[in-house]
Amino acid sequence: MRISSIFPILGAALLACAQISFAEDASVKITAPADGATLDAMTKNQVVYEVIPGPKGDHSHLYVDEKEVGILRQLKGSYALAKLSPGQHDICVKVVDKGHTPIGVEQCVKVTVN
Repeated sequence: MRISSIFPILGAALLACAQISFAEDASVKITAPADGATLDAMTKNQVVYEVIPGPKGDHSHLYVDEKEVGILRQLKGSYALAKLSPGQHDICVKVVDKGHTPIGVEQCVKVTVN
């Protein structure tokens, strides 16, 4: 194999690695409750999450119906929710910077509480 034919292959491999790296810069995954889940108002419900804060993020915050209810300092864990009133609710985990400002990376789930 000639050296000149290796450069396109090497370039494509580097580009693929860079794209994967950029995609993994920051992310949020809520593993529980599932989107569309029905929760029992009488049960202690928890949010289970995983966060990759990326270079612009520092930690994450938990929101219920756009109101901040918790600061999540661990990258992976769970948070016990306060009792939720019956009805529909939006639960979001948002990556924030050191000044506690959301950087635009988040995941939200909609749940119904009975």
